[in-house]
Amino acid sequence: MLKLRASLRAVTVAAMLALGVMAVPQAVAAGQPAVPIAKAADAATRTIAKADPQPAAAAATVCGTGYSLFRAVPLPEGTDPSLRLATLYSYENNGKGCAILDNNVGKSQYMYLHVCKVDNTGCSTDSGNFSEYAGPVYVASAVCAPVTAKMGATSSSLYINYATEYMFSCD
Repeated sequence: MLKLRASLRAVTVAAMLALGVMAVPQAVAAGQPAVPIAKAADAATRTIAKADPQPAAAAATVCGTGYSLFRAVPLPEGTDPSLRLATLYSYENNGKGCAILDNNVGKSQYMYLHVCKVDNTGCSTDSGNFSEYAGPVYVASAVCAPVTAKMGATSSSLYINYATEYMFSCD
C-alpha cells in the first residue's frame, strides 16, 4: 500500500509539474495567479498566490477541478512568506473543502494534516514522511472546518504544530 501511494504521489507530482509549466507562464504574464481565488480570500492569501502562483496552482490541481483557493497560511505562523517552511492551503468547491500542507523545506519531513467537519465528525487525516506535501485531505462540509497541520524531522520533533478553526469560510 505504501509503495502504491508513493507511486501515485510521484505520478501526481509529475503531472502537476507538467501542468504548472504549461499554465503558469501565461498566468504570470497576465499578472494573475494561476489558480482561481475565492472572493472571500483574505489579502495575505491573495499576496501569497500572486507572489508564488506555481505552488498554489499545483496544490489546487491535486484537489481536483473546480476548487478555488480560500486561504494560504505561511508556517510557522507569523513567518515571512519568503522564509516559510511550509504553506497550508485550503480550497473550496461548492461547500466541499480540500486542504494541502506544502513542504517548503526541500527534503522529506514528517507531516500531519487533519481536517474535520465543524462538529468534529467526518474527520480525514494524511500523515507520514513526505518531500512534497501532505494531503489532499477532504471534508464534505467545509463550513468552519477545523484544521491541524504538523511538520518536523520526526513526529516527536515538530517545528510546526498549527491548529485553526478558520481555514475554510464560516458563512
